[in-house]
Amino acid sequence: MNEIIDLIMEETRERMEKALEHLEYELARLRAGRANPALLDGITVDYYGVNSPLSQVSNINTPDPKIILIQPWEKNMLGVIEKAIMAANIGLTPINNGEVIRINIPPLTEERRHQLVKQVRNEGETAKISLRNARKWANDELKRLLREGLPEDLEKNSADKVQEMTHNFTAMIDKVMTTKEKDVMTV
Repeated sequence: MNEIIDLIMEETRERMEKALEHLEYELARLRAGRANPALLDGITVDYYGVNSPLSQVSNINTPDPKIILIQPWEKNMLGVIEKAIMAANIGLTPINNGEVIRINIPPLTEERRHQLVKQVRNEGETAKISLRNARKWANDELKRLLREGLPEDLEKNSADKVQEMTHNFTAMIDKVMTTKEKDVMTV
């Protein structure tokens, strides 16, 4: 029975870690007024008939906090990359100078910052819902084992560990959200 409980705990931890990783990924894609190559994650370009991520056909860097610089490995990819960025509809306009593509990151308005903070909180709440779902799954599995003959005190201790794990991951999510909110609100 202990091996089964260990498996349930490990699966619960993995589910909670995935929720936290997903939150961090989503928040990295949120524009906070500073240039960040993660803003271009998810953009794919047609590279000789294969849809490839932008990062696999070019070098993306940020020479200063207001500019993203995209340097394709092949010059003939400039137009394709420019069209892909426009088609992605991320609110950024690429500037093609024949050598590299520059994307200027405009400063955020106060209203837009508040909207982004709401979006951060929504993403955080979604992550917390995932945590609660993982906790519910673990507790349901423990109750099922209880019905199959697991000692009651062992089930109770395991449920307490699941609850403690939930509290720890909730604190981590709150910390990630607070950091991103400060980042968004910093002018």
